Amino acid sequence: MMKIARRTALGLMAGALALAAAPAVAQDKPTLKFSAVFSEQDIRAEMMKRLKGGVSDVATIEPYYGGTLFKQGTEIIAIQRGNLDMGNVAPQDIANQIPAFSILTSAYLFRDAAHLKAFFDSDAGAEMKKLAEDQLGIHILGPTYFGTRQVGLRIDKRVETPADMAGVKLRMPGGEAWQFLGEALGANPTPMAYAEVYTGLQTGAIDGQDNPLPNVENMKFYEVMKQIVLTSHLVGYDLLVISKKAYEGMSDADRAAFDKAADEAIAWSTEQHLAREQKLADSFKEKGLEIYTPDVDAFRAFAQKKYLDSDLSSSWPEGMLDRINAL
Repeated sequence: MMKIARRTALGLMAGALALAAAPAVAQDKPTLKFSAVFSEQDIRAEMMKRLKGGVSDVATIEPYYGGTLFKQGTEIIAIQRGNLDMGNVAPQDIANQIPAFSILTSAYLFRDAAHLKAFFDSDAGAEMKKLAEDQLGIHILGPTYFGTRQVGLRIDKRVETPADMAGVKLRMPGGEAWQFLGEALGANPTPMAYAEVYTGLQTGAIDGQDNPLPNVENMKFYEVMKQIVLTSHLVGYDLLVISKKAYEGMSDADRAAFDKAADEAIAWSTEQHLAREQKLADSFKEKGLEIYTPDVDAFRAFAQKKYLDSDLSSSWPEGMLDRINAL
C-alpha cells in the first residue's frame, strides 16, 4: 500500500509541476493588443500584418483598426494603465505629456522620409526615444511615415520663397499650432473644416490648402486647384510603440527578432507610401496641374526662425535642432 501511495504521490507531484510550468510557456509568447486609428485598408495595416507574421515565433499581435479599441490620442494612457500593449501614436500625443518632444512636430524639421529615419536611428533620436521610455513607459520601435504635406493653390501666382506666400489665404486646420504653421510658411492662415475645403477652393474663400498628395486625391482637391507647390513643409509620421513592460519582458534574442521584424515592416510601408506619392504627382500633372519645387532651403530657414523666435520652442532640448539639421 505504501508503494502504491508513494507512486500516486509522485504522479500527483509530477502533474502539479507540469501545470505550474504551463503558464511559463504561455508567457514566453505573449499576446500583444495593438490599436490604431487608420483603417484596415491603410498601407500601415498591411505593415502590421507583415510585422505580425515576422514576430509569430516571439509574440502574437492582436490588431484593432479604425479606433475601435481606443480613440486617437488615448493610446498612450491605455498603455500606461496596462490596457494596451502596442499602438501607432502621433508624436503630438507624446508632446502633450513631454513638452520637449514638440520639436519633433515642427515644420521643416525633417527633409524627407529618409531624414526622418536617419534621425530615429541616430544618437539624438535615441535620446528622444529614451525620454518617452523613461517618462511614459513606451518603447518606440520606429516612425511610420504616411506622406509629406504640400501646398496646393487655386491661383496662378508662382511661389518660390516664403515672401511669395504673403497675402495667400491658406486653409489650415483649427488650433494654435496649425495656424502658426501657416504663418511659418509666410501665408495668411485661415481656419476651415476639412469637409469645407473643396467648396472653399471652388468659391475663392481660400487660395489654397496644405495636405499630403493622397489626401488631395481622396478629397478631389485637384479638381479646384491649378498648382501644387512641393514645399514639403511637414513630413507626416506616427510612431509605432510597444509598452516598455512588454518589451523588457522579452528575452534579448526575442527583442532582437522583434526589432528586426519591425524595421522591415516599417521600411516596406515607407516605400509603399513614397511610391504612391510619386504616382499621384505624375497623375496630377496629367490632369493639367503645374507641379514644381520652390526654394525649400529658404522656406526651411524662414520657418525654423519663426519657431525659434516663438514660445513654442522654449521647451526644446538645447542644440537638438542643429543636430537634426546636421544629419
